[in-house]
Amino acid sequence: MISSLAAITGGPSTFRRDPDANTLRLARRKTLISLLRNCKNNAQVPSIHAKIIRTFHDQDAFVVFELIRVCSTLDSIDYAYDVFRYVSNPNVYLYTAMIDGFVSSGRSADGVSLYHRMIHSSVLPDNYVITSVLKACGLDECREIHSQVLKLGFGSSRSVGLKLMEIYGKSGELADAKKVFDEMPDRDQVVATVMINCYSECGCIKEALELFQDVKIKDTVCWTAMIDGLVRNREMNKALELFREMQLSVFYLPARIWVRWSSGAGVHSFVENQKMELSNFVGNALINMYSRCGDINVAKRVFKGMRDKDVISYNTMISGLAMHGASVEAINVFRDMVNRGFRPNQVTLVALLNACSHGGLLDIGLEVFNSMWRVFSVEPQIEHYGCIVDLLGRVGRLEEAYRFIENMLIEPDHIMLGALLSACKIHGNMELGEKIAKRLFESENPDSGTYVLLSHIYASSGKWKESTEIRESMRESGIEKEPGCSTIEVDNQIHEFHVGDIAHPRKEAIYQRLQELNRNLRFKENETDIITGL
Repeated sequence: MISSLAAITGGPSTFRRDPDANTLRLARRKTLISLLRNCKNNAQVPSIHAKIIRTFHDQDAFVVFELIRVCSTLDSIDYAYDVFRYVSNPNVYLYTAMIDGFVSSGRSADGVSLYHRMIHSSVLPDNYVITSVLKACGLDECREIHSQVLKLGFGSSRSVGLKLMEIYGKSGELADAKKVFDEMPDRDQVVATVMINCYSECGCIKEALELFQDVKIKDTVCWTAMIDGLVRNREMNKALELFREMQLSVFYLPARIWVRWSSGAGVHSFVENQKMELSNFVGNALINMYSRCGDINVAKRVFKGMRDKDVISYNTMISGLAMHGASVEAINVFRDMVNRGFRPNQVTLVALLNACSHGGLLDIGLEVFNSMWRVFSVEPQIEHYGCIVDLLGRVGRLEEAYRFIENMLIEPDHIMLGALLSACKIHGNMELGEKIAKRLFESENPDSGTYVLLSHIYASSGKWKESTEIRESMRESGIEKEPGCSTIEVDNQIHEFHVGDIAHPRKEAIYQRLQELNRNLRFKENETDIITGL
């Protein structure tokens, strides 16, 4: 942190006026602003600030604006605020700089409070400060500032309107977002994109599509917003159709769009054919894609071929290896990461603990968990605790896992308890399973999985009556088990199947093929029994 401002200034300076020194003053201002813009770290700020005070520029709005901006950028927001407080009559630009600093530092409440102080000091706001403070606002504060916007005549401001739409959309206030949209003077693709996002946030995908079709000139941001909205609302087929339409409509697609929305090895081929540099963004996305599609070997090839790896590259590779049960390889990648000077973060350690869990590497997993804070200064979160519970559950140390939960510094969530309940089913520990299920039932939102797992535990122990009662209790509570669903792409068309699905147009051929496969498997099984004499 920068040293105390008061120690440098000794209090506010007196503004010295000398009409003959105007040219010199302007030259000094330019020099000071240049010094501030070239400032690289906190240690350089105090000496520049002292020079600002000595040359009587501590009340110069241009210089102070830059000083506040630099301090905020260097994460010295308290120092920036001390600078601001020593200005006798801050103008709207200095208020904007300070509010921006508070918001970017995560101190939203301070930013909103300073905006209200500005209003009470009779400093007239402008579009920039209103846009800045809106970034810090919740719904109620947004409405209050919106009223001020209308009274002050800023209702037609493009930047203010866009921010208001965004806040209303994220808060689920679609009618308010639509009203602001309708009042926007220039509804181009940028404004339309924000409104499309608002519709998508509220689940109004039909309205979003209608607006999207009305946009005459669409850029890649607009296309991506609509496709992303379809994906978030589980309209996978429409998302893929729209992506292919985008391919035909746009001459050149940036690599980011390809990686995000294309499928299969075509992405990789496109990148190679276009001789694109395998940047971190593209490489990381490809590693993630190949890992999730089951081709971990290609994912490893992409990882090895990346020239400049970052922490995300290592995290993605470790996660992919963990997903495929390659626990030892994941640990080796982690060691390589540390040896190359990369600092593991929370995501890294979750991925590593998952790898230990999938491989049953209890001792290594416990060692990693116990060294998180001591070695890497990473405080364990619910995900890390969950990995240890899952690991203990997998190796059958269920009572130890439950004691671990009881002694945690944070409350367990339903995912953690559900994982241990599942382990109780696998290892046949009905007593502990009942205890965990009771905790889950007492929570606010027990899901269908809890009922189903406990029912299975009773059934596997021969307690059919209790198993039936749990199922009946589930029905009486109005809780339904979400049916399993899977998708497959054939000839550029997505086919979706649910459990017991008979709606597919080729259902007869599908079920006939399944029966053939079942007969073949039974034949192979009988053949093996005959050969082995069983």
